[in-house]
Amino acid sequence: MQNPQRRRVIAGLGASLAAPWLPSLSHAAAWPSRPVNFVVPFPPGGPVDTTARFVTRPLGQLWSQPTIVDNRAGAGGIVGAQTAAKQEPDGYHFFFASIHHSVLPSLRANLRYDIQKDFDPVGMAAVFPIVLVVNPKLPVKTVTELIEYDKAHPGELSFASSGTGGGTHLAGELFNSMTGTRIKHIPYRGSAPAMQDVLAGQVQIMFADGPSAVPHMKSGAVRALGVGNLKRSAMFPEVPTIAEAGVPGYEAYSWSGLLAPRGTPPDVIKRVNADLVKVLTDADTAKGMLAAGAEPMPGTPEQFRTFLASELAKWHEVITKAHIVVEEGS
Repeated sequence: MQNPQRRRVIAGLGASLAAPWLPSLSHAAAWPSRPVNFVVPFPPGGPVDTTARFVTRPLGQLWSQPTIVDNRAGAGGIVGAQTAAKQEPDGYHFFFASIHHSVLPSLRANLRYDIQKDFDPVGMAAVFPIVLVVNPKLPVKTVTELIEYDKAHPGELSFASSGTGGGTHLAGELFNSMTGTRIKHIPYRGSAPAMQDVLAGQVQIMFADGPSAVPHMKSGAVRALGVGNLKRSAMFPEVPTIAEAGVPGYEAYSWSGLLAPRGTPPDVIKRVNADLVKVLTDADTAKGMLAAGAEPMPGTPEQFRTFLASELAKWHEVITKAHIVVEEGS
């Protein structure tokens, strides 16, 4: 029979070990007790906003609380990031970051926030494929043929993008860097006008976001040579990755992930991540997101932290090597 005094000592030790966790557990049990706010740094209707709405609706159902999508557009994602960085780390404020936020630190010298120091990662949400497409009149049918054509016809080819410093621009610069091609960049104000000139043959090539490319791929108005994902896209599995089509290690796609203001309670981040993964792995949610051009990408906070750091380093190298400069205020 166990000594009663020993039982009291063990019980006391257990209580003392558990005590530091009691406030955290009580916070988790009480959360959320009011609406939860999600800042989206782009206008309604874009891929990041669409992803946010696919995710936040079921999260609100899980939490039995309203979820509010707060669109704070401006300056290519800067306005929303600045707004989110200043919010209280109380577990009721979150931020949908995008690839823009891994590029901006290398393009803008005076950002009033730090995407790594001012936020805690919650988890990835989605990736948006970038597809290398060409006008069908260009006599190339594979990535390898495109590389060979450019080297045989220096200065002849150009690629359109949705704007300087954006994901579709940097995807092309990364391609040039990894292949030794010198395809000229032609920036536009958005994906739609860029694609129109590719369709018209004014520009031969575009590293296009999935939603912009798919309708024209289906109609045959453009020819898809490769997708920037490391694995084939579920949206168009017949298209090889650029990596497998001739550029080993190539990886470029747009993405969105969830951050929280630095200092948000760890138990809340753990809860939100678990529920986010639950939502992203739901069959109906995944089907809807894929139809809208977004591939669900669930993961842990630490995986998102590592991913964000790698994106910052990768695009800094590309921007530096390509001497990309964006005018302040543009």
